[in-house]
Amino acid sequence: MDNSGKEKEAIQLMADADKKVKTSGSFLGGMFGGPHKVEEACEMYCRAANMFKMAKNWNAAGNAFCQAARIHMQLQNKHDSATSFIDAGNAFKKADPSEAIKCLNAAVDIYTDMAIAHYEQAADYYKGEESNSSANKCLLKVGAYAAQLEQYAKAIEIYEQVGSSTMDNPLLKYSAKEYFFKASLCHFIVDELNAKLAVEKYEEMFPAFSDSRECKLLKKLLDAHEEQNCEAFTEAIKEFDSISRLDQWQTTMLLRIKKTIQGDEGDLK
Repeated sequence: MDNSGKEKEAIQLMADADKKVKTSGSFLGGMFGGPHKVEEACEMYCRAANMFKMAKNWNAAGNAFCQAARIHMQLQNKHDSATSFIDAGNAFKKADPSEAIKCLNAAVDIYTDMAIAHYEQAADYYKGEESNSSANKCLLKVGAYAAQLEQYAKAIEIYEQVGSSTMDNPLLKYSAKEYFFKASLCHFIVDELNAKLAVEKYEEMFPAFSDSRECKLLKKLLDAHEEQNCEAFTEAIKEFDSISRLDQWQTTMLLRIKKTIQGDEGDLK
C-alpha cells in the first residue's frame, strides 16, 4: 500500500475510533462494554498514528498519539499515557516544535506524579518502621516534585514538617534552614505577603534562620519584588550564587517568582 493509501486508512481508523469513544459514553454504550470500546478506540488511535508516521504526516501522527494518551489517562493507565505523549512529541518534533514541547512536558508531569505516589508510599512505610530519617528523605522528594507540578501547598506543608523535625536535632539542624528557604520560595510564588509572613514565622521558630544567607537573600528578593525591581532581584541571586551555588530546583522556583515582576525577560542573568 502506498503512502496515500496508508493515510486514507489512518483517517478512517481515526473516524472509527472517534465513533467508539462517543458511543461508549452513551447510556446503551455504557451498558454494553463501554470501557472495552474505549480500550479498542485507544488501540485504533495508536495504529492510525503509526500509519500517519509511515505517510510522513507528522501533525496527524502527533494528534493521533495525543488522543491515545488522553484515553490511557482516562483509563488510569498512567505509564501508557506518558509513553503515548512521548510518541506524540517525537512526531511533532518534525512539524511543530512548540506542540512537541507541550507533549513532552505532559509526559514529564505524569512521570513526576507517579514518582510522588511511590515516594509517599515509601515514606509511610518508613514511618511505620520508626525510620524517620529515611521517611524524611522520601518526603523531601515528594515536596520537590509537588512544587515542580505547582502543588505549592503540599510542598510547603512537607518542607515545614521536615524543617520543624530537624531544627531541634543537633546533627540535622543545619539542614533546617534549607527546608525553610524552600518553603519560603513556594510561598513567594503564590503570594508576596504570604512569603513575608512565612519568613517571619520561620525566624521565630528557628532563630538561627535569621542569620542564614538564605534568609538574607529572601529579604532582598522580597524588597526587590515589592519595588518591581528586576535588576535588584537578579543581582541578589547572582551575589548569593557566587558563594553558594543554587541547585536546579531553586533556580526553577526563582525564575517562576521573577516572572511575576513586570518587564521580566525570563532568565536570571
